[in-house]
Amino acid sequence: MEIQRKALFLDRDGIINVDHGYVHTQEGFEFIQGIFTLVRHFVSKGYQIFVVTNQSGIGRGYYNQAQFHTLTTWMIERFQSESIYIEKVTFCPHLPSEGCHCRKPRTGMIEEITQSYPLDLKSSYFIGDKQSDMDLAREAGIGQSIAISLLPLADASMHFLTISACQEYLEENPDKIL
Repeated sequence: MEIQRKALFLDRDGIINVDHGYVHTQEGFEFIQGIFTLVRHFVSKGYQIFVVTNQSGIGRGYYNQAQFHTLTTWMIERFQSESIYIEKVTFCPHLPSEGCHCRKPRTGMIEEITQSYPLDLKSSYFIGDKQSDMDLAREAGIGQSIAISLLPLADASMHFLTISACQEYLEENPDKIL
């Protein structure tokens, strides 16, 4: 039997990068202050890192999957330059109206990840900035969810206004992340 590992699932737009709307180029991609420090904190606690992102800009024709993959490769390399390894990036290219199984808050992207990675979802975290992220965490059985938003999101285990505030809180309270 494989050992199940803890995971940190990250939304992309609004968590990893500033959400300027349908970001699909390096020039438009602005890392959020504190994201590398926050993710390194989870890595130091033994968490595997995954990115789970809705990308309806593909379905809308604003950019294509090749452009998304080019940007994703660059983003992963930037994390690697910060000594952070991202295991996998999953994305939903569909429009909200398509009713697919992969678009958050549906659980298809988490199911895709758990087919290849033996994860302990109850000991895992999801960090997101929208209600659909918190709903996905709940529906997929992810133990903890952290909301980064101006307004509280239902079902979030913790809520912070910024990534930096979250990172500072977790550094000051090391018992919160086991």
